Amino acid sequence: MDGATPRKRPLPIRIGRRSAASGAVEEEAVAGRAREEEPLSPAAKLFHQPGFDCCIVAIMGLGKPVDVDVIRSGLEATLVRHPRFSSVPVLEESGGAEPRWVRTKVVVDNHIVIPDLEDQRRAAAAAAASPDQVVEDYVASLTSAPMDRSRPLWDLHILNFPTSDAAAVAVLRVHHSLGDGTSLMSLLLACTRKASDPDSLPTIPHQSRRPLASRKLHAGGGVFTLLLWLWAFLILAWNTLLDVLRFTATSTFSKDTPTPLTGPKGVEYHPKRIVHRTISLDDIKDVKNAMHCTVNDVLVGVTSAGLSRYLSRRYGQKNVDEHGKKTQPPSNIRLRSTLLVNIRPIPGVHALAELMEGRDGGTKWGNYIGYVILPISIFEYKDPMDYIRKAKEIAGRKKNSLEAIFTYKSGELIVKCFGIKAGATLCHRVLSNTTLSFSNMIGPVEEVAFYGHPIVYLAPTVYGHPQALTVHFQSYMNMMKMVVTVDDKVIPDAHQLLDDFAESIKLIKEAIPTKP
Repeated sequence: MDGATPRKRPLPIRIGRRSAASGAVEEEAVAGRAREEEPLSPAAKLFHQPGFDCCIVAIMGLGKPVDVDVIRSGLEATLVRHPRFSSVPVLEESGGAEPRWVRTKVVVDNHIVIPDLEDQRRAAAAAAASPDQVVEDYVASLTSAPMDRSRPLWDLHILNFPTSDAAAVAVLRVHHSLGDGTSLMSLLLACTRKASDPDSLPTIPHQSRRPLASRKLHAGGGVFTLLLWLWAFLILAWNTLLDVLRFTATSTFSKDTPTPLTGPKGVEYHPKRIVHRTISLDDIKDVKNAMHCTVNDVLVGVTSAGLSRYLSRRYGQKNVDEHGKKTQPPSNIRLRSTLLVNIRPIPGVHALAELMEGRDGGTKWGNYIGYVILPISIFEYKDPMDYIRKAKEIAGRKKNSLEAIFTYKSGELIVKCFGIKAGATLCHRVLSNTTLSFSNMIGPVEEVAFYGHPIVYLAPTVYGHPQALTVHFQSYMNMMKMVVTVDDKVIPDAHQLLDDFAESIKLIKEAIPTKP
């Protein structure tokens, strides 16, 4: 593996090994009784269970070569001051003590990894391959490399050579028990500044929660208004009841149709390949405005269209009738996504200060995400806009439901009543019985710099859960980054899948009705 190569030669930063002195510092800090301790939350415990050892990876393309000393100083001044990034998990429940975070002395050099990939780069050049493939292979190797539990669960990998669209690449890997995507994105952005103004934090567009049907009604008196409020409440209650029943069925017996996207048992332990592609955010917004929907509705529709194209090809390659004609996918495929939903009072990416201080409605640091089981339409529509119409219809009903809050609270209740193993079993069943995970996050609207290094692109994802496919969308400036994480034994042509996504958004945009 690529990750093992750097160990053979001395580098400015040690890789995978700690010196005896630095290791003793961290281990002594963990053992000290006087150190600050904090119990692990139920969600943090979940991510330390077998089958749920998940990590978040943020791939950052940088606009200039990395100055390691500057990065080291920046990390010491910001990231390592955060309690989660300066604590280790102590999971043993000896002496009646609960699993807890224990503060420790952080040796930043132990968390910066500079791999020696010269041999791989020369081999790629000899084969006329892009250096992008070297980066892709290295990131794939990280998904099978366990994190050192004796020190804080994060590391930063610096690939200090040019690729097709960046002067260097930095890969931040963080264990999911440290926080959810919103928390970690906020912390990452707290480490950046506007490229045009090095003293200013980046601007994140405010994402207000789309109102439920009941919130759309104007306050007022009268019997008619009261009836409207009652009707809206009944719709909310009915949708929530249906979603609770479907969630319960999914956690017990309801499974997706087996397809070429379905992962086998134990897929969570397989290495993953992470690929990404940039599309225009303006194209997404054009479709959004034409269909009077949200960006998330458009992205769900694009995912539906892209997966339909991909499965049509895979089924056609596998199944050929007696006349040599390729067969189409079955018309009744049940394919669902677990959609991650931020259940904070104000959704979206918050400033780090808000997360830590609990301002603006009780926002807190940690894992505050619920699951929504979202059907993905697999069908070859003649009108590409039908994918958006169908996605808008499905997502619209989900917005009038409390499913995400129910899944989060029910998970907490199960852990409290039956223990963490029962909670992990529930979550594992839900993910194993669905096909993919889907998420979408809002990023800065202007170019930002990571400790003085301009960020060209940002491609986050997650691995370690029991699914063979994860689809993530990340906005940044006027771009939308599509990130696909796959088990390449199940999906061997991840770049073809990206092509299908890109072609789908192109066809959908071209199908926008022209105004007379």
